[in-house]
Amino acid sequence: MVGTAAPVFAVRKQDDEAGYLDLLRRDGQSALILGDAGAVLGAMPDECVQAVVTSPPYWSLRDYGITGQLGLQESVHDFIQALAEVFDGVRRVLRADGTLWLNLGDSYTSGGRTWRAADRKNPARAMAVRPPTPAGLKPKDLIGVPWRLAFALQDRGWYLRSDIIWNKPNCQPESVSDRPTRAHEYLFLLSKSEKYRYDITAVTGPNNRRLRSVWELNTQSCPEASGHFATFPPGLAEPCIRIASGPADLVLDPFAGSGTTCLSAGQLGRRFAGIELNPEYLEIARSRLLRGGFDEA
Repeated sequence: MVGTAAPVFAVRKQDDEAGYLDLLRRDGQSALILGDAGAVLGAMPDECVQAVVTSPPYWSLRDYGITGQLGLQESVHDFIQALAEVFDGVRRVLRADGTLWLNLGDSYTSGGRTWRAADRKNPARAMAVRPPTPAGLKPKDLIGVPWRLAFALQDRGWYLRSDIIWNKPNCQPESVSDRPTRAHEYLFLLSKSEKYRYDITAVTGPNNRRLRSVWELNTQSCPEASGHFATFPPGLAEPCIRIASGPADLVLDPFAGSGTTCLSAGQLGRRFAGIELNPEYLEIARSRLLRGGFDEA
């Protein structure tokens, strides 16, 4: 953990009367914020964030059982639109030289099935409802959700700078027998401006070469997040944070989930703001930070 003092964070709520101006201060406090990402972002000051590292909910893969959740929109096009609007808010609070590191998994059309059975290794995979096959696609089609979002953000003014392949050697087996088992996800690097902070020496690849665009990294379990099958691993967040920010800079995750970005940012000496709609996941993130040696204000 960078520095000698334990990182300190506060748990806040969307309707915090104190506001978020303290996020502009380099000596300000880190925070987990319970609330809707769009609403919280709308209350944050302009250009207070140096880097954003996040993994939003995937489309049609999980019912979180909470009002306002993303991912169960009737159409994938509505899902992309909703996410793009959230990232409009992200772009406003991001510094001119800031970057967005965006991880998003893909999915297939349902093939007409309106439900999904539980998986022995992933009980949370079960869904009582699934959106229909999107217009223009066929049953069994790979949808291309990550690229649809990347292009939507590009259309809204973001610079799409790199697509990084997260190769997962320990990927979960699949029962399908007419295509390869999926063992990768995408991590997109997007910037607000043509020129931006990118410390090319902060992270190197094998044999001390420049970092390549394929990152091999095992998925990891998290004791606190046993019901959260899409846990974002620290090994994916840490390189992004090292490259895109410096000590005391503010790192944002508008979809904090189990708190991986916040944990990694604090351990690297950065401040963090993690926004999470689901109070159960916010408590998972809080417990994880406390277990990691953080202090709660």
